[in-house]
Amino acid sequence: MGLREVSELKVIGNKKIDKSKVSRIMVRATNWVGDAIMTLPALEALRENFPDSSITVLGKPWMLPLLENHPAVDRVITLRKEGRYLADLVEVIRVIREIRKQKFDLAVLFQNAFEAAFLAYLGGAEFRLGYNTDGRGFLLSHGIIRNDEILKVHQVEYYLIILRAMSWNAASRDPSLYVDKKYIEDARRLMDSNGIKKDDFLIGLSPGAIFGEAKRWPSKRFARIGDWAVERWGARVVVMGSEKEMDICRGLSDFMANRPINLCGRTSLGEAMGVISQCRFFVTNDSGLMHMAAALNVPTVAVFGSTDPVATGPRGPNTRIVKHDIECAPCLKPTCPEDFRCMLSIEPEEVWDEMEDLREDVG
Repeated sequence: MGLREVSELKVIGNKKIDKSKVSRIMVRATNWVGDAIMTLPALEALRENFPDSSITVLGKPWMLPLLENHPAVDRVITLRKEGRYLADLVEVIRVIREIRKQKFDLAVLFQNAFEAAFLAYLGGAEFRLGYNTDGRGFLLSHGIIRNDEILKVHQVEYYLIILRAMSWNAASRDPSLYVDKKYIEDARRLMDSNGIKKDDFLIGLSPGAIFGEAKRWPSKRFARIGDWAVERWGARVVVMGSEKEMDICRGLSDFMANRPINLCGRTSLGEAMGVISQCRFFVTNDSGLMHMAAALNVPTVAVFGSTDPVATGPRGPNTRIVKHDIECAPCLKPTCPEDFRCMLSIEPEEVWDEMEDLREDVG
């Protein structure tokens, strides 16, 4: 997004924020792994704009491994909602009281939801900055009006634009994850117990994608990639995914002639970060684990079909995308209403060739 478009952004809220008087900042994190990783460049830019301020991140408990060891984060507040009305109401009240106690000068809302602004407003944050979406404009002190250009950029830029709209420095950069030592140690113990040695050429396969089956390249084709990695590169293969993806990962494992190590549903998010950080390659659909691998600087090849790599593709020099230009893609639908050509037209040989090229590039 060019400087002209940024300068044309409309921000509702005329009171100037004096950066020298902002000492306590709250950031409302997004709720999904991939989205949270794509906010990290904006979080780092926020730290650079407010180097002497404390930054507290409010987020769901499963986000903590992504944030707790990040140098831009001083503290985290956990929001534990479980879908039970009374319990959730009690939790919201607790979090509001916690926010009030911290006396935040500024709340930066990466999450677009109404609740994010509601909590910051009732929590007494003096300035509340975010996109003017979900009917929450009256709760924001500075609401950014999204124009058509904002919706066309990569999500990394989407979050950086929140800061640029305030004329704060927010240079484009790729996400970086910082893995706590304890997760590396936990992952190493898990791999040791499954016979994976430290010097093995480890390749991760991630055949799942929570959003829907239209994002998933067939497991049989992932299995072909896994077998070729074993036979041609002498690799060990580890299959990664969440509990909700266990059937998909089990199917991939069953299709492989060379049995992989299936860790799907057997790791916490922190342990998954630790395992992926040990991988020499990662092959994946458009998913949270894709963004995780890229942010850990693991050479990553991602297969895209129904979603748009311009908006959500992996960021980093060691990433590659395999996709076909199909007239109905990206449709952004969880289930294909047609013939699934966007994924079925991609053959394993194409993905393997991309892997070979990337391996040559990274050395």
